Amino acid sequence: KEQQNKLLKQRNALQMSSEKLAQKFTLNENKLAQLEADVQLETGSLGELFAVVRQAAKEVKQDTKESITAVDRQQYKSLINDISEAEALPSMAALTGLWLAMVEQIEASAELVRIRIPFVDAQGNMTTSEAYRLGSIGLIGAHGYLTWDENRQFARSYSQQPQQGPSFSDLAEIEKNGMAHFVVDPSRGKMLSQLAAAPQLTDRLDNAGLVGKVILALLGIGAVITLVRAVQLLIIRRQITQQLKQPQVPGNNPLGRILSVYDKDKKQSLDALELRLLEAVVDQQQDLEKGLSMLKLLAALAPMLGLLGTVTGMIETFQVITQFGNGDPKIMAGGISMALMTTVLGLIAAMPLLLAHNILSSQADIVRNILEKQGVRLVAEQAEKVGISA
Repeated sequence: KEQQNKLLKQRNALQMSSEKLAQKFTLNENKLAQLEADVQLETGSLGELFAVVRQAAKEVKQDTKESITAVDRQQYKSLINDISEAEALPSMAALTGLWLAMVEQIEASAELVRIRIPFVDAQGNMTTSEAYRLGSIGLIGAHGYLTWDENRQFARSYSQQPQQGPSFSDLAEIEKNGMAHFVVDPSRGKMLSQLAAAPQLTDRLDNAGLVGKVILALLGIGAVITLVRAVQLLIIRRQITQQLKQPQVPGNNPLGRILSVYDKDKKQSLDALELRLLEAVVDQQQDLEKGLSMLKLLAALAPMLGLLGTVTGMIETFQVITQFGNGDPKIMAGGISMALMTTVLGLIAAMPLLLAHNILSSQADIVRNILEKQGVRLVAEQAEKVGISA
């Protein structure tokens, strides 16, 4: 029984110790919960600050990557990468580094610095070349504006340079004297890339397709006809002017041929003479208007071919939409470009051809009127002679 009492005392002691430990555990849990609440309350603003810092670091990282200042001003690049990828609260050193990185980019945007960079030419050869970094606007070398490849760490020339763009010597003049005038690209290369992507005249003509080439061929034929007939009418006008000064000596020109008919048939009756002269005038008129009908036909045919190209281009566009949908505008660009370019070419060809036809027709009418007037004069003179002899 003594042993039983001893064990009971031990059990009671253990129960009391367990109750005390349970009470202490409860108190510790309550205290820990209170401390966690206090920590969350205290770190709430720091969590928001961390989100802002990470976002700012990502923006600085992206701006530095896209900016030309990455060529030589990236002292805090690794620090910015660490902050943007971190999952813990930033330290004071990190916050200071982020601020210094921003200051570095601001200062770099106002610098004109002469640097040496790896340069790849059009043949793919890499050399080390001198260039000027114009703030954060652009990188200018001996070939004009350069584009910097951040991943491969080398520069190359844009395929097309702007007119009045800067040269290496212009920036050397700025560095020396502080003054120069040239074209800059404030978009950090985006406008220069669009300039290189802009289609040239040959590209636009290629987009017009076969119909566009036919329209240009018609324009060329019309231009040849216009040039030949213009020269011929000019020569005829001069010959007629010269012939009017010497009507007694018929020459090899329209008016001279009418005078020859008069000299040959002036002994016939007035009616017969008038008909002979009218016949001669009609023959000369046909020669004067030679090629003008073809010119008028070409002027009418060109816009019709342009309309044909428009319809063909739209058919091609709808076929592409049927096959691939309309999600990507680039897929439809070929047919639309053909439709618009053939329309433009048709109008461009028709307007000068129509204008040339009207001008040449007017010149031919002037010559025809001179011939008719001279024919009537000859008939009148012959009638006067017959009346006097009668």
